[in-house]
Amino acid sequence: MSILLLSEIFPPTHGGSGRWFFELYRRLEPSTVRIITHEHSIPEQQEIDRDFPQDIQRIPMKSESWGIKDLKGLGFYLRSTLKIRKLRPEGLSQIHCGRAIPEGFIGLILARMLNKPLVCYVHGEDIETARTSRELIWIVKKVLSGATQLICNSQNTGALLEVHWHVPREKIKVLNPGVDPDRFCPAPEDPEFRAEYGWDSRFVCLTVGRLQRRKGHDMMIQAIPKAVENIPDLLYVIVGTGEQYDHLKRLVIDLKLQHHVQFLQQLDDVDLIRCYQQCDLFILPNRTDGRDIEGFGMVLVEAQASGKPVIAGNSGGTAETMHINKTGLIADCSSPEPIANAIYKLKNSIGKGLFDHKDCRQHVLDHFTWDQHASKAGALFEELGAKDC
Repeated sequence: MSILLLSEIFPPTHGGSGRWFFELYRRLEPSTVRIITHEHSIPEQQEIDRDFPQDIQRIPMKSESWGIKDLKGLGFYLRSTLKIRKLRPEGLSQIHCGRAIPEGFIGLILARMLNKPLVCYVHGEDIETARTSRELIWIVKKVLSGATQLICNSQNTGALLEVHWHVPREKIKVLNPGVDPDRFCPAPEDPEFRAEYGWDSRFVCLTVGRLQRRKGHDMMIQAIPKAVENIPDLLYVIVGTGEQYDHLKRLVIDLKLQHHVQFLQQLDDVDLIRCYQQCDLFILPNRTDGRDIEGFGMVLVEAQASGKPVIAGNSGGTAETMHINKTGLIADCSSPEPIANAIYKLKNSIGKGLFDHKDCRQHVLDHFTWDQHASKAGALFEELGAKDC
């Protein structure tokens, strides 16, 4: 089996899909995968490429346009395809693409040129965002129909393919992303860490992720005035960067919530994991924002692996990450009040011995480890390769 993976998003770029591909393909047999991804001019890239067990080659893979009607978009697809062909990806058994667009369209062209099966990952927000443009709809339809296998991160994403894109069910395979339980694991309370970050004995609600509207940080902030009526020592800790940062900072100031909201942006992996371990609960208050949705929510799995109960919005595939009412709660996060109520309910339940850290951890060990994921994916790839022979 020899696989070519095309993905713009791959470490050192941060993001759930990049982490997914990093963890999955490094667990496949060494030297069976060639990864073509975006190039960066930072030292961290060289370290990743040197230590990774598969071959990584980098080319420019960002474009201002993903359409083909304008010269920028069309030129991007032509240049990318030609550059990949010059890398001489011979002897392939299959081509994998990180998203339906833009990588999927490049992969489709290559798959037809080389007469190889095409596997395309679908995340939910990618295909929903594409529905805002007739041109992108046309491109995505071509990729979905031309792909041999579509791998979805959740049942919810699979349902979107069936309902909105009319993809046959037999073409869809759901493989939930996972977590490394050795990295994300419970730890005893660390008063020094909590004191260092100003958490002390406060009730800490943690969110980790890019600052995007669909993630719902703004609704959580607006929920704080009601939440502190019952939890006066509540502290909301936001870890991440993104386009919503300035807006969220202004919102905190306007609501005079500086004492209850903390922004952390430059954390190394060690302190990030310690944040998971030392918070009291994890919340991803996601909502549907136009066509933008949360396809799965890997951070929710990471939090449960660390022994923490979770709260998530009733949008997208986040409900599939948890055992509802045992390891987490689902709430309507399109308005502040249900968020505040969910936090209070979960805090009270923890005080009664419910949402136990052992249950949170065991749920992940039973369903969401990377080794389990890689085993399922590897079997799927082998089956696909056998069919192509």
